[in-house]
Amino acid sequence: MSDDIDVVKSEIARLSGELEKLNQHRFVRIHNSIWRLILFQFMRGLAFGLGSVIGATILVSLLAWWVSQFEFLPIIGEWAAQIVEEIEKLK
Repeated sequence: MSDDIDVVKSEIARLSGELEKLNQHRFVRIHNSIWRLILFQFMRGLAFGLGSVIGATILVSLLAWWVSQFEFLPIIGEWAAQIVEEIEKLK
């Protein structure tokens, strides 16, 4: 009976130590404060939005350049060439 109590006490002590480590984790500390959480989510949203815009810009410009190489298609080739000219004017 005494051995069972000692095992339970040691398990509770080990669990308490693990819980203390978990509470010190950065993720938990951020979520403990509403203002830190709002700031974290705001910065995360800014980074996601900026990455999306930069990625879409690169993808569209590469796609427009690639389509402009198809000059044998009368409508698409001229349209893509106009897009490339506009992009070149912006540089």
